[in-house]
Amino acid sequence: MTVTIVGSQLGDEGKGGIVDLYGDAADVVVRYQGGDNAGHTVVEGDEEYKLSLVPSGAVRGKVGVLGNGCVVNPRTLFDELDALRDRGLDPDVRVARRAHVILPYHRVLDGIEEEVKSETDDEVGTTGRGIGPTYEDKAGRRGVRVGDLLDPEVLRDRLEYVVPQKRAIVEDVYGLDVADLDDPDALDVDALYEEFREFGRRLADEGMTVNAGEFLASAIDDGQNVILEGAQGTIIDIDHGNYPFVTSSNPTAGGACTGTGLSPGVVGDGEVVGIVKAYLTRVGSGPMPTELGGVEGDTPGYEEQGEGENEELATYIREEGDEYGTVTGRPRRVGWLDMPMLRHAARASGFTGLAVNHVDTLAGLDELQVGHTYELDGETLETMPATTEQWADCEVNLRTFDGWPEQDWAAVASEGYDALHENARAYLDYLSDELDTPIYAVGVGPGRSQTIVRERPF
Repeated sequence: MTVTIVGSQLGDEGKGGIVDLYGDAADVVVRYQGGDNAGHTVVEGDEEYKLSLVPSGAVRGKVGVLGNGCVVNPRTLFDELDALRDRGLDPDVRVARRAHVILPYHRVLDGIEEEVKSETDDEVGTTGRGIGPTYEDKAGRRGVRVGDLLDPEVLRDRLEYVVPQKRAIVEDVYGLDVADLDDPDALDVDALYEEFREFGRRLADEGMTVNAGEFLASAIDDGQNVILEGAQGTIIDIDHGNYPFVTSSNPTAGGACTGTGLSPGVVGDGEVVGIVKAYLTRVGSGPMPTELGGVEGDTPGYEEQGEGENEELATYIREEGDEYGTVTGRPRRVGWLDMPMLRHAARASGFTGLAVNHVDTLAGLDELQVGHTYELDGETLETMPATTEQWADCEVNLRTFDGWPEQDWAAVASEGYDALHENARAYLDYLSDELDTPIYAVGVGPGRSQTIVRERPF
């Protein structure tokens, strides 16, 4: 069967830890979208693994697959694999031949465009890793796919077609001199060909490439359990998120079908677990109706959102929860849990269960609040409006909950849900009731053993 792991908020919900938690019963772990902009942290004992591309299951020795919905930077892929091997692991990672390749010129153009947008305060706050430009080339039918790296003649043809276009954009649209770029080889056909042909050789020599849909369907037919791992979160889904402050792919459960080659029936017959942080964070620009306070410095969105009325509380939660981006290191903006957002996410992906993380981070507060509904133009909204402009105009209706004290979280995780303080259980029960979805797991710390497991979906 399959279990699909979906971020229900703005990313950074702790998906990697839940994949790791349930990964003991899985045979294969598949990333179905995104690229090396998606940081996930896995803690095993005293070891912490920060990954941005390799599927989380690699830490447990599972077969990892980067699906056709991913965009793959071979530099990052092999750096991460080599680093894991240096730490004594033996990762087995396969890459879909239909997945698109991030090339150096994608990163160059990503950085240029964000810099230009910053002049009018329109920057999205991307990681600068070339994700959007790669998906743009995919949709424009000028991309380079992993399978192309295996065929030197095809690779050469692809590069000779697309690189002059990219050079023209840099020179004629943005008025820049290629020779002045930090990486002028990013627009040199010969240099790109030599480097990426070598990546193709390594992929072939290590037997890493697969026809993803066929590979995964065969595994399921053989009785293997498959975890489908989404990156980012629902509210930065390019179709269902707060456009244009979104990623360039579909983190929602529908993306698990298109990003792996498995049918909707296969994914729908399995479990879909929505990952929820017990509060809300985001990195980058865009509205955030329940925001407590801004982030000092040049973090996109700070000037737009202002410092907020509860900056001290936001700082406390940020520090207690170590809310800094895995990939970027940027401080995350902090807000209360947003129920209209979660209702939207549950509808879009059809959650069969919830995993709620960082419950321990909120311990010690006298009280906490939840955005229960919105008010927009005199109307009460249970879920998010369709446009980002309307969402930015929403006023949040808050509901107050009594806080809970610090506990011996290791003991709580061992003893189970009933060992949680009654106020924490009231908070979680409210969340479950509002989404009409049972809670499968509760995270009370970063480690695998610091999670209350109520249901194991396999």
